[in-house]
Amino acid sequence: MKNLIVASTSTIHGGSYLEYLIDEVTLLFKDCKKIIFIPYARPGGMSHDAYTEIAAKFFKKIHIKVTGLHAYDNPAKAIKEAKGVFTGGGNTFLLAHMLYRNEVLQPLRESIYKGLPYLGTSAGSNICGPSMQTTNDMPIVYPPSFKTLGVIPYNINAHYLDPDPSSKHMGETRETRIKEFHTQNTIPVIGLREGSWLRVIGDEITLKGGHTARMFEQGKLPLEIASGPV
Repeated sequence: MKNLIVASTSTIHGGSYLEYLIDEVTLLFKDCKKIIFIPYARPGGMSHDAYTEIAAKFFKKIHIKVTGLHAYDNPAKAIKEAKGVFTGGGNTFLLAHMLYRNEVLQPLRESIYKGLPYLGTSAGSNICGPSMQTTNDMPIVYPPSFKTLGVIPYNINAHYLDPDPSSKHMGETRETRIKEFHTQNTIPVIGLREGSWLRVIGDEITLKGGHTARMFEQGKLPLEIASGPV
């Protein structure tokens, strides 16, 4: 049975890393003494060790040890044997590239379908849908495919922002970009606002966090989704 948290962000304004999710994360990993952190999304400027240490500092509060996936000689084997996995944010193109290069994507998908507790934030959430094509990130590297885990039936647009009616900016809004995606693709898209997340248990998906989300489907007007079943 699938057991996931798919969150828009790791940190909300005025808060510390993952603090707003501490109760949910504690419940998700309640049977875990050790989890694997996937640091692949972070571009240059911060090492995988340094990024893993940020995650480890938070999980120490709930008595869970964290090891970075980069520390394993055989990442695919490590994922198959993992008791829990957290994938952090950064650049989704880089994350997908590294997951494919290290042959981790398929083992991770299979493990999630077998019940592996999984937490994703930002880029780590973008890879939960059928494809990563609705990320906000720049294509700094070219992954072998845009196909991702497909453990939920929606693509994610993390950090979703509504148009600002007072802004003089004339560029495309997030809504415009997602509508462009739907001129070529049929996958539904959920725009997750900051501080919101999807709780996935089996085939049940629930929007949590006290915010609405934006649902986009090809050929239909966007809909606001209230907290609750999706």
